[in-house]
Order: sequence, then C-alpha cells, then structure tokens
Amino acid sequence: MSDGRLRMTSRERVLASLDHREPDRLAVDLGSNPSSGISAVAHANLVRHLDLANQHTWVYDVVQQLAQPQDELLDRLRIDVVDIGRTFDAEPSDWKPVTLPSGVDVEIPAWFEPVEQENGAWEAFNAEGLRIASMPRGAAFFDQTHWPYLEGYPDDLSGLADVMPNVLWSGLVHTPWNHAGDDGFWETLRAQTLELRAATDRALMVVVGCNLFEWGTFLRRIDNFLMDLVVDSANVERLLDALLELHFATLEKVIESVGDLVDIVRFGDDRGMDNGPLMSPDTYRAIFKPRHAALNAYVHERSSMKTFLHSCGSLYDLLPDIIETGVDILNPVQISARDMEPEKLKREFGDAITFWGGGADTRKVLPKGTPDEVRDHVRRNIETLAPGGGFVFATAHNMLPDIPPQNIEAMYEAVDEYR
Repeated sequence: MSDGRLRMTSRERVLASLDHREPDRLAVDLGSNPSSGISAVAHANLVRHLDLANQHTWVYDVVQQLAQPQDELLDRLRIDVVDIGRTFDAEPSDWKPVTLPSGVDVEIPAWFEPVEQENGAWEAFNAEGLRIASMPRGAAFFDQTHWPYLEGYPDDLSGLADVMPNVLWSGLVHTPWNHAGDDGFWETLRAQTLELRAATDRALMVVVGCNLFEWGTFLRRIDNFLMDLVVDSANVERLLDALLELHFATLEKVIESVGDLVDIVRFGDDRGMDNGPLMSPDTYRAIFKPRHAALNAYVHERSSMKTFLHSCGSLYDLLPDIIETGVDILNPVQISARDMEPEKLKREFGDAITFWGGGADTRKVLPKGTPDEVRDHVRRNIETLAPGGGFVFATAHNMLPDIPPQNIEAMYEAVDEYR
C-alpha cells in the first residue's frame, strides 16, 4: 500500500474497523444483512447494467423483496462481509422463476407460494391458511396483515412461540431460519459455516433478530403498542421478558453452533422516526435499555462475536443509552433523519460505536441525484466517517427499486477512491 500499511484480508479489514483502527482500505458491505441490501428490481437492473455473466436475481428476503448478491457481484464490488445464511438454498433447484408485479423477472424461494389477486396484489398465507401479508400492485415489499395479540395480551404467554409464525417476519423468514425446523439444522449450520469460512476471507455475519420493541408492534400493532408503553407498561414488560427468554434460547444455540466461526451477530429493533425516537429517553431507559444490555452481555460473555444493532431513524437522543447497552455496531445510520448528520455523529460518538452505514442516502441522493452528485455525496460521507476506523461503508438502508444502476455504479466508483 502507498501509505505503508500491510494489505489485510477482508475479515481483518472489517475487524480492524470494528476495533476503531484504520484498515488498509475502506471496509465495504452489500447484502450481508436485510438492512444494507439491494431490492430485487435494483439488483436485476444492476447486474444487467454491469453485464455480469450471472444474471440471476434470487429474492432471499421475500418480505422486503431483497436480492441475495451473487459471488460475481460481490467480487466485482470487492465486498468484505457475507451472511452465513447464503449457504442454504444455494442450488438453482431451490428457486423458481416469477415475474414481479413491476414486470421484472426474478427467482423466488421454491417454498414461497404467494397468491396473486384480481387487483394485481400478492397475498401470502401461513401453513394453516392464515393470511399474514399482502403486497399491493406496484409496491416493493409485503405489509403485515395479522397481529396475534391485537385484541389484548393473553394471561398466559407460554404459547408465544406458537403464535410468532403467524407474523410475516417469522412466517416468511429468510435463510437460514426457514430451515430451523429441519432435522439436524444446527449441525448443518455449523458444517456449512465451516465450509464458508474455509472458502472465503470475508467476515461472516449471522442475522438473528432478537427484536424486542418491534416484536411488540408485530404482535399488538404499532399504534396499540406505543400506547401500551404509557398506559400498560406491566403487560409490556411481561411480554418483553417472555421474548427475552426465547431470544436467549436461540442465542445459546447460535453460540454453541457457530459462535467460534462468526464475527458479527446482527440484532434488529427499530427505535426511530425521521424526526426523533419512537419513545422518550426515559421510557427507553426504564423498559428497553436493561433488556438490550442483557442481550449484548449474553453474546459478549460467551463468544468473541461483535453485536450489531439495526435501528432506523433519528436515534441521536437515545445514542448515549444505546452505547451503554454494550452494542458494538449501529446500522443503517440514517443520515437524512434529524440530528443524524455524519459530522455530528462522528464527533460525538465516533470513538464509542462503529457506524455501519451512512455512506449514501437512499431516499434522495441515490434515487434522484446525478452520478456526479452521488460521487460527491459519497466522498464527503467517507471523509467524515472513515478516519480513525469505526466505519464500514454501506448505504443508509436498502437500495430500493427506483435507484438507477448508473448511480449505484457511481457510488462504488467513489468508494474505490478510498481503497
């Protein structure tokens, strides 16, 4: 390297960034998790624009209609991290062709059986025939249609695990969790992760979820759950503790199976809107902070995996408390939200947490800017967030269908200037 730093592997590059050391070049992510990904439509347009030999678009996350980037694209863009879930459903026979309502030809998991309606909408049902999701004609993702606890909290929460598959995020779950009920799943997960570790020098991520606030909204519906935080906190905390026990049980198996092979475990729990958090700092501290801290501690005490939090929106008011929960990484760093300017975040919190995202705005700049405007925007964000480490380049959420492939290419051209 021109500055004298030794060349790193992708894994070393990512881990150096997470340890707040400057890597040999910028660490970059695309598609390692369902919040730094690319929509099926945008992916199909991109691989065609780049004239790649592999033109397949596999829609691995059917809820958000996200594509699984193929190895050729990862190599072309020099991506440094992948999700271990990609080792499942890895054969062409695991997929079937379909034309999306937008008219784009893709491939969806063979197990997924959406039902097209007369009005052009797609609807999804669970194994018992319950309608759990709907995607209106022209939409880019599925909406939830069933909330198991809509009418109130049950007195006995021992059946919680049984109703969770009636929510689209569980009933239509992506790899590897769509195989969690298979015989020998945990042994297979370990064996395939071992093979992936041997085959690539990229960092490895496992997407687990462990949502707390979001599961409250999935079960009760967001309007009810937000009111519950104020007027029925006892039932909220009872639900969160039941969820926490389920999450600990999953984490125990994850750590036993792949905790010595995987570098990062990804949690998700949206806590922000464009203009501020979804709750007051006092509510967060009283109800959620201790439980989020317990999840991070569980991982850190039993493995060397870094913990990764996905939370959209304006989190500035909550960030000191989020950092105190012990989480290592914040994603997607929604720089268009209030008080989430890169300069402010890096100055006030850059030594305490890694920003995984915030490299490019996906709401205005990428879909509506010119390629030159995209390049300038990306350069400014990198120059702000990268110094001193603590930054992995990714977009400020998933790239949606309206982003031109020329702008995606321009974004990675700007990234290449820093590696």
